[in-house]
Amino acid sequence: MSARMMAILGEMAAGQEVYSIDESFLDVTGIDSLIPLETFGQQMRERIRKETGLIIGVGFGPTKTLAKLANHAAKKWTQTMGVVDLSSRTRQRKLLDLTDVSDIWGIGPRITKRMYQLGITTALQLADSNISMIRKNFDVIVERTTRELNGESCIALEDAPPPKQHILNSRSFGERVTKLEDMQQAIVLYATRAAEKLREQNSRCRHISVSIATGRHGDEPQYSNTASRICDYPTNDTRDIIESALRGLSTIWLEGYRYAKAGVMLGDFYQSGVAQFDMFSEQQPRANADALMAALDTINRSGKGKVWFAGQGERDSAWQMKREMLSPRYTTRLKDIPSIK
Repeated sequence: MSARMMAILGEMAAGQEVYSIDESFLDVTGIDSLIPLETFGQQMRERIRKETGLIIGVGFGPTKTLAKLANHAAKKWTQTMGVVDLSSRTRQRKLLDLTDVSDIWGIGPRITKRMYQLGITTALQLADSNISMIRKNFDVIVERTTRELNGESCIALEDAPPPKQHILNSRSFGERVTKLEDMQQAIVLYATRAAEKLREQNSRCRHISVSIATGRHGDEPQYSNTASRICDYPTNDTRDIIESALRGLSTIWLEGYRYAKAGVMLGDFYQSGVAQFDMFSEQQPRANADALMAALDTINRSGKGKVWFAGQGERDSAWQMKREMLSPRYTTRLKDIPSIK
């Protein structure tokens, strides 16, 4: 459904950047000379509704940050009919004045707290802030955001597919899991795999969630739940991700059920080169974490699982997926190469 929606949107604009599973930036340059943007936005909404059944919000702005803000307003206030156009500077300032600084794209809770301390509580106050002061107290990303709020485009539309915005590692168990220790081992394994994928795309995450579920069919008691945690800083350190996942598991685990599936999902991504770290936070990244993770990845590249975390337990644990029907790996595993006699 997401792919279908993105394909339709791509047909309606000169350029497209698929930002996430349900968000897309479009280049609509010149369209306003043919048709009012609000009318065009309603046409987009109607086509998506007819062809997919999905209801979307549409926001227009001269920069990505203002477009995101317009989209947020389109979803928040029903009187907008799902479309907000921020082409006008007057409209921009009116909406900025109504928007809490925490609702701005790219402004996380730690930065929000610091801004509150500086007396910046609304998006308009941030937009009107002195750039030198912003540069002194924050990093280049916040400076770009401030400039974008003033209509200065600093974040270009990317035609190339962006890194994934969510990573999920989820499996059904070979046998039902009834012991907390077995579930912990599974979560450690799934968290490890998710962390590896995160580093492969050179990202860090702040949002970590863990889910567990019984089977959906049969007469057994059913239960499913999810727990989420927000890291103090963006991380791709497997140890941090395992720790958060296990803490989440401890809050949702219930005895007496036969669990059939579990998973770990990562979100709220930052590129490693531009990740924001808060010097005021009590929690800081571990020393030499990047070097250690790089070493683990290098070793495991020559054979997955050569080095693993003890919390995963034995490799042939009963809960792991049944693999009797796994296709032979002729090109990567010597013992799977068929012999001819």
